[in-house]
Amino acid sequence: MTYPGEMRRAAAGLLVALVAACTSPGQSAAPPSTAPAPTTTAPPSPPGPPSNAPASDAALPALPPFTTAVAQLVDERNRARPLNVYVADEPAERARGLMNLDALPDDSGMVFAFPGDNRGGFYMKNTRIPLSIAFFAADGEVLEVLDMTPCRKDPCRIYDPGVAYRGALEVPAGYFDTVGLEPGWTIRTTPTPLPAS
Repeated sequence: MTYPGEMRRAAAGLLVALVAACTSPGQSAAPPSTAPAPTTTAPPSPPGPPSNAPASDAALPALPPFTTAVAQLVDERNRARPLNVYVADEPAERARGLMNLDALPDDSGMVFAFPGDNRGGFYMKNTRIPLSIAFFAADGEVLEVLDMTPCRKDPCRIYDPGVAYRGALEVPAGYFDTVGLEPGWTIRTTPTPLPAS
């Protein structure tokens, strides 16, 4: 005959044995974290010398409705610098852009992806921070780089690259100068927001 106290001790002993059997040596029996995984991961670096860039595997703070990705700024020697980016790939997202933000985290920006080649420019209405913008082709080649200043009221200047482009990358003003980005570099994003050409 068993008593309730003995049943509990036996059940507890069985539970400990089962957990120990399912846990690898050195592995904790604690449950996995319930925090969501970051929405961005750094893609493998392309061949070439390693960059001196900071790691860019931390997720950006949520900014609904935008998703996030990792952009690689790749120079002529195939060295890459990672950059966390918000993705604006829907018309309403592209229209909103970085309006009404007071700052961007270090090594971050916003990529604007268009379904086909686009002509025309960007403006800075209701954008509070100075930005630099790189316009790029469907293959990621940087076509033009411009610096833009905030605009508090109409009429606001239109920043037009004068070429057809498939995407644009906005970052805090001066960032492209700091890393040396210029036409001829390549911008790659993972996951890629650009439709196949």
